[in-house]
This record gives sequence, structure tokens and C-alpha cells, in this order.
Amino acid sequence: MRLLEERILRDGKVRDGNVLKVDNFLNHQMDIVLFGEMAKEFHRLFQTDNVTKILTIEASGIGIACITAQVFSCPVIFAKKSKTKNIAGDVYTSSVESFTHGGTYDIIVSKEYLKPEDRVLIIDDFLAKGAALGGLSSLVSDAGATLVGAGIAIEKAFQHGGDSLRSRGMRIESLARIKSMENGKVQFCDDDCD
Repeated sequence: MRLLEERILRDGKVRDGNVLKVDNFLNHQMDIVLFGEMAKEFHRLFQTDNVTKILTIEASGIGIACITAQVFSCPVIFAKKSKTKNIAGDVYTSSVESFTHGGTYDIIVSKEYLKPEDRVLIIDDFLAKGAALGGLSSLVSDAGATLVGAGIAIEKAFQHGGDSLRSRGMRIESLARIKSMENGKVQFCDDDCD
């Protein structure tokens, strides 16, 4: 998606450790107009998949997921990173290793909101090594629901998480795929990242 790529080039900052800082428009301060355009593109890509639920992980994916759910006219579920008093009863749980935070944590979704009849689209801000996306897909599988695919804002293709999940049959549509971030410069994939 050219609009997102242009915004990354204009406002994104490459930090040490292959970190792309886009918090001024994507995951701290949120550009809702941009999110609306991204949601339209996710809808174009998945409109024939009869999506009944959108699933994301707290916290950075929630904004994009909500705007996307508006276009699909369906609810959003976000996997929580800790059990709270608000979640009573049975839950689906999966362990996720965080590239950004450098630790492992459990994510949970109440069984009340994820059912076998659901057709789930996962939406997230980043895909790097694929741990969060793998954890979310495990929750969908544990529920007996159907995973129609994943819509990702920015994929760091050079970290190969997307390649690994695609090789296992997951449909992943990334709006911006980054080939490299060498010397502080973002280079996008053309048609592929080989």
C-alpha cells in the first residue's frame, strides 16, 4: 500500500536492533484517516471470506483492528496479556515471545467471545518473527474457529516470521513489506523479498 509506505519513509525512524519507530502515526499517536484507508484495503483483500470476528493483541493492534472492524461490520476481540477480574470463566491461552519487549507472556481470550462458528481475521500492526501472530492463530485453532487470514500493517520480511507462517498455510496480507533497514534506510519489497 503506497500510502503507508510513503508515511513510513516520511515519518518512520530506524533504531538500533532493527526497530522501526512509527509511534507518531501507528501505535502511540494514531492517524485515524490512514487507519481508514488501511481498513478499506484489508476489506478489499478479505471481503469474500465472510469474516465474523476480528482478533488482535493488546495494545498496539487495537486501533487498526477497530477501524477495520467498522468496515467489516463485526466485533473486535483483543487478546489480553494478563488475566483480570473482568475475564471470568474459561479462557483460551497461548504463550508469545515478544521481539519488542524481549520476554515471554501468555495471551488470553475468553471462550465466551471466540466460538467454533466464527470466521476470524487477525489484524496487527507489525509482523517480525511471527510469535504474536502464531499465538493468535493458536487461540483461533483452540476455539475450533476458522482462521481466514491475517492483515498486517508492516511486515519486516527480513526477519522471516511471515515466510515461516505462510509455509504452514496461513494467508498473510501485509500492507507494507520491508526488505531491509540497513544504515537507517527502509527498503521495501517489490513483488517479493528474495
